[in-house]
Amino acid sequence: MGKGTFTSGTWEEKSDEISFADFKFSVTHHYLVQESTDKEGKDELLEDAIPQSMQDLLCMNNDFPPRAHCLVRWYGLREFVVIAPAAHSDAVLSESKCNLLLSSVSIALGNTGCQVPLFVQIHHKWRRMYVGECQGPGVRTDFEMVHLRKVPNQYTHLSGLLDIFKSKIGCPLTPLPPVSIAIRFTYVLQDWQQYFWPQQPPDIDALVGGEVGGLEFGKLPFGACEDPISELHLATTWPHLTEGIIVDNDVYSDLDPIQAPHWSVRVRKADNPQCLLGDFVTEFFKICRRKESTDEILGRSTFEEEGREIADITHALSKLTEPAPVPIHKLSVSNMVHSAKKKIRKHRGIEESPLNSDVLNTILLFLFPDAASEKPLDGTTSTDSNNPPSEIEDYTLYNQFKSAPSDSLTYKLALCLCMINFYHGGLKGVAHLWQEFVLEMRFRWENNFLIPGLASGPPDLRCCLLHQKLQMLNCCVERKKARDEGKKTSTSDNVINTYPGDAGKAGNHLGPDNLKDTDKEKGEVGKSWDSWSDSEEEFFECLSDTEELKGNGQESGKKGGPKEMANLKPEGRLLQHGKLTLLHNGEPLYIPVTQEPAPMTEDLLEEQSEVLAKLGTSAEGAHLRARMQSACLLSDMESFKAANPGCFLEDFVRWYSPRDYIEEEVIDEKGNVVLRGELSARMKIPSNMWVEAWETAKPIPARRQRRLFDDTREAEKVLHYLAIQKPADLARHLLPCVIHAAVLKIKEEESLENISSVKKIIKQIISHSSKVLHFPNPEDKKLEEIIHQIINVEATIARARSLKAKFGTEKCEQEEEKEDLERFVSCLLEQPEVLVTGAGRGHAGRIIHKLFVNAQRLTESSDEAAAMAPPEEEVKRMGSPEERRQNSLSDFPPPAGRELILRTSVPRPAPYSKALPQRMYSVLTKEDFRLAGAFSSDTSFF
Repeated sequence: MGKGTFTSGTWEEKSDEISFADFKFSVTHHYLVQESTDKEGKDELLEDAIPQSMQDLLCMNNDFPPRAHCLVRWYGLREFVVIAPAAHSDAVLSESKCNLLLSSVSIALGNTGCQVPLFVQIHHKWRRMYVGECQGPGVRTDFEMVHLRKVPNQYTHLSGLLDIFKSKIGCPLTPLPPVSIAIRFTYVLQDWQQYFWPQQPPDIDALVGGEVGGLEFGKLPFGACEDPISELHLATTWPHLTEGIIVDNDVYSDLDPIQAPHWSVRVRKADNPQCLLGDFVTEFFKICRRKESTDEILGRSTFEEEGREIADITHALSKLTEPAPVPIHKLSVSNMVHSAKKKIRKHRGIEESPLNSDVLNTILLFLFPDAASEKPLDGTTSTDSNNPPSEIEDYTLYNQFKSAPSDSLTYKLALCLCMINFYHGGLKGVAHLWQEFVLEMRFRWENNFLIPGLASGPPDLRCCLLHQKLQMLNCCVERKKARDEGKKTSTSDNVINTYPGDAGKAGNHLGPDNLKDTDKEKGEVGKSWDSWSDSEEEFFECLSDTEELKGNGQESGKKGGPKEMANLKPEGRLLQHGKLTLLHNGEPLYIPVTQEPAPMTEDLLEEQSEVLAKLGTSAEGAHLRARMQSACLLSDMESFKAANPGCFLEDFVRWYSPRDYIEEEVIDEKGNVVLRGELSARMKIPSNMWVEAWETAKPIPARRQRRLFDDTREAEKVLHYLAIQKPADLARHLLPCVIHAAVLKIKEEESLENISSVKKIIKQIISHSSKVLHFPNPEDKKLEEIIHQIINVEATIARARSLKAKFGTEKCEQEEEKEDLERFVSCLLEQPEVLVTGAGRGHAGRIIHKLFVNAQRLTESSDEAAAMAPPEEEVKRMGSPEERRQNSLSDFPPPAGRELILRTSVPRPAPYSKALPQRMYSVLTKEDFRLAGAFSSDTSFF
């Protein structure tokens, strides 16, 4: 069998349950999956061939496998069956029961001709005691075991164990055939004191200090707070020794670890090391399970006292919109908030405030950098949002996680709340910052200041709902500003963006269905119930225009005749269309100024789709649904009529949906080829939505139409939504941002270490997270799995750094040695056991030796200076082979484990019997001594 097959190969097992005398046993078949060759098949047929398991007893290629079943390590078997009590608490304790089972096993093997070793587990399970048997044609192997707590002195060395082995074999031959010996001593290094753990905890005071500034709040901490590597196990192995070559008794030993031909190392990882990033995310996730509201956390009584004087903020709008004129300044919400804040301070006292004012100011400046100047900036985007980071893949992660862009206000808010929850006041601090944030949002709405760190335009449905709400508030501020200034902002862009049909006429020619869908996405579907219904919430931009409206548009609209409409004065024209003219009078066709469709967040879209679904499938319901969805279309028709007096539906369709106007070349009466056009089939359907809307549309320019998007109402809805969010709701909204930030952090840290296994795990985390976070209200269990994966990656990277620090990879001057060391450290992380090239004489071996030397000095001497001895001394100590030989035994602690395998092949029970394999394995630790023997005998004549 090839070297290392037991470790690299695949082990499988099959289990079943049997009852024997009312006692349940589990039978488990363990075997190494391997490709069988024809040659092996022929060998099995030979009459005198001994079973494969007996041959494996002498195989030396797989001694001391690092990861295998204990019976594989003790006997070197590739296939075996174990019979053990089914219940964990049951055990075969009496000798008579044990003998009964063994005799039954022996009979079963004889009857079936099975050549696979069969073991029975006896005594308590923690002792791992097995006895067994293997039968072949004329041969049998008995597997026996001794397990003691205290080892007899004569068996602590090789010579004593050889005596046991020889006496057990009882070979009649003299001289005895040579015994092959394999020895492994394991040394444990636990004391890393001379190498301080490189992870520095974050400086909490510096977070608010002038030196670091608020930027520190945009970063997540990383690394383990304790050394994630607890122990280093060095196994020194002598794989092929024979009796007489080496001396190892209670007086003297030739077994010098430095001289061992094979060294292998494994590291023991600390169990669940405390990691900063993992703690940050875990603590933030715990907020999701809290039930308290912000008011309950911060104290509600402060507001109740003034409840009579000051109405609830959510009712402020209803007072503003009452018919009677009300002086706005008296009901200003900011005045109410200001007096409420004074009350809070009076009751709570500034020193009792959850957040220190310095911390709060630093965070607010970090979130709202425009607040540092006299007047907040008008720009809606942060400085970075127009230039995404070079790692486009990383920047667009928010699409997959449904979080927010990494340079947005929402993302920064998530990081700040995470930091506050961990370092500055926990849940109370989170509630306090959120309260301040909501007050800032209201202040910006009232004073027409745009919110920084948000991309302009309608809410991005790829982001989390909170981010959409903030974008919606920004849309409201933009519309309000534009209205207050008496003009629309970037009108030309609006037309191009809103009506791709115009661009289609110019050359793109979008299909009618496609165009209609686009329009619906941008406005028609995006209409709330209230904006089309005839409620009292009609807002005209200018009261003086209403009289003009009556005299100009509405009367003519009622008559509906194109001739009367042609006499109207055109209004609300944006620009002349390049090619088109009106079909009936040849006048140039003008593109009108139109209203922008209402932006929608995903919860509003969902709410609206529910309303539409509830209308049912009846004719009346379908008509009502069509009317709701055509509010934007009706508005555009009215604007078009105002801009183009005397126009017809065909003119509107040619501009708005060019593919719905079909032109054909026909020959007229005079024989000339002319273009003749007509509406498409869907436009000719009787009582279709377009015809109905056209007939009811009046020539009213956009500036005098009722607003499609009521920014005042929508802004108040958003502010109310923000105000009622509990910290738990807030944490759930922002958790995708926190996970997004954590993934970016581990990607950044991994790129410094370049660990291939971690790269794969990070891809798995991203894939898993994108599936979990894309759906609303993901399960807590799945979120915990993601956080656990992040913690594991952080711990792995911390282990890599710990090992690199201990092995001094950065200090290597020779490039080749540095590469070898880095490869060695990488293997230590990923493999159960790593062979040290060159054993004690190689570069890695010398470093390991030095680690043990320094640990021994700390143990032997109380003088701490001895631990920090200059490296030159160590080189001198390790200089000549003679000196090294004398001192190396004291360089290492006593071995934590001694393992020996003794093998030979002798005839048993008589001198003329067939020579069969004999094997004994011994392991000696501080509290455990075990002998596992496999002794074969010829049964042909016995």
